Amino acid sequence: MQCEYICNASLNILSMNDIATKADIELLVTKFYEQVIPDDVIGVFFTKVANFSWEEHIPVLVSFWNSLLLGANSYKGNPMIKHIELNELLPLEAPHFERWLQLWVKTVHDNFAGPKADEAISRAQNIAGVMQLKIKQS
Repeated sequence: MQCEYICNASLNILSMNDIATKADIELLVTKFYEQVIPDDVIGVFFTKVANFSWEEHIPVLVSFWNSLLLGANSYKGNPMIKHIELNELLPLEAPHFERWLQLWVKTVHDNFAGPKADEAISRAQNIAGVMQLKIKQS
């Protein structure tokens, strides 16, 4: 039974593609926010605290990750300022960042495998660390 699960999981990973296109980034961001919105730990930031339109926010996030992972150079913004402002409305604390990372890692692993998928996780970990530090300093 255990071998069956491990073998199936390994076959699943082997059949997954890496993140290679803007469409892949769109899928990743969309799937991620499908998990974030109803989440008991961080969903409130996206449904009650932040005042933004999903129709506007998702393309911004796609642009951000497309620039980071695929070098698109399309993102023009400052995510640090946005999160510092969000922190002023409702404090962003370590458990929030941990949950954000858990959901991000799960979304990446559920949909992609390869060097860019690994980079997406590594970059998210770095971003979470830097944001926590900058928010504490603000």
